[in-house]
Amino acid sequence: MESKVRKGAQEFPIHGDCAPGFEAVRDAFATNFAAEDEVGASVSVVLDGRKVVDLWGGWRDRTMTRPWERDTIVCMMSVAKAVSATCLHMLVDRGQVDLDAPVARYWPEFAQNGKDKVLVRHVLDHTAGLPILTEKLHPEAMFDHALMVKALERQAPLWEPGTQAGYHVHNQGFLIDEIVRRVDGRTLPKFLREEVTGPLGLDYQFGLSAADQARCAEFIQAMEGTIFAARNGDPSKIVSRAWDQLPDPLDLNSSQWREATITSASGHGNARAVARLYGALARGGELDGVRLMSPATLERAITEQHNMVEVMMERPYHQALGYLLTSEPIVWMGPGRRSFGHHGVGGSIGLGDPDAKLGFAYAMNKMHMRPDNGPRARRLIEAVYRCL
Repeated sequence: MESKVRKGAQEFPIHGDCAPGFEAVRDAFATNFAAEDEVGASVSVVLDGRKVVDLWGGWRDRTMTRPWERDTIVCMMSVAKAVSATCLHMLVDRGQVDLDAPVARYWPEFAQNGKDKVLVRHVLDHTAGLPILTEKLHPEAMFDHALMVKALERQAPLWEPGTQAGYHVHNQGFLIDEIVRRVDGRTLPKFLREEVTGPLGLDYQFGLSAADQARCAEFIQAMEGTIFAARNGDPSKIVSRAWDQLPDPLDLNSSQWREATITSASGHGNARAVARLYGALARGGELDGVRLMSPATLERAITEQHNMVEVMMERPYHQALGYLLTSEPIVWMGPGRRSFGHHGVGGSIGLGDPDAKLGFAYAMNKMHMRPDNGPRARRLIEAVYRCL
């Protein structure tokens, strides 16, 4: 299918396929270009293991001169957190990691400065007390994994672990990555490639090659209304310190960012890949003969841990273990009672609904200027559920 949507003098090409009965998703995707501030995007739906929607359209760049192609990828920001958590749950499923064990069982140096009682589950549900580093590092420190690991080993929790939630914007990725490496011997990006994206054929990765960078969409960053605006703000708020180990300003289209392995934020992919991942999880952890985890492990992973206002961004977060649950008004995942997933700042989102056996993802390149997941994703999710 190929069509065009017009907004004023600008045309937006749309490509891809919708199974019969899912035309409402195609219409919603087109409406996002005609009625919203969309530049380029992709959306995909996997239902009980079958891809029923695979659409992409618009433009890869802000000047609207390079079309969004079938293999275009984009930084999906914190969608990465659930991808990384999936890798850790696979080790839980294999009996190599205990959610109720201290992190220090697997990473002995981590026990410094009162972290001996931080449990693996605290890392996954953002209650570990390590949302920021208080130690002064340099503004490119986050591109140095070993440096960040050593700093996290020295860092003292900001609160008693397990008692309070605070979104670990970047540090969750380093924590999960290091646990995986200590247990499995592979870095999380390598584990992901060999155990998840390779077997399932998913176009999602950390640490892009030059060839993969060439097919990236330009990430069109917004400041106002997003977490980026808090940088260097009120010093009494920890959110103002969340970006201390990154350049200021941060260029999310730089080779440095695209090559980074910040496994909480720097993952690049498209909706097709992320929807297929959630399509596997929503079927109890298996798709096309590839089993990521058992149904029991998946159920434990998506079980509510808390539903409170987290202190990083002072917003309600309904939290499972590495996955978010619907957290209105910030993150809406449709009417499914047990839907789980993760959004990324600016609008991208991936989610699974185990009751509907549904995997869904939306990826875009122009951020919206608001703290929630925005009208574009919501319109698509609403359309999907109307089609079920």
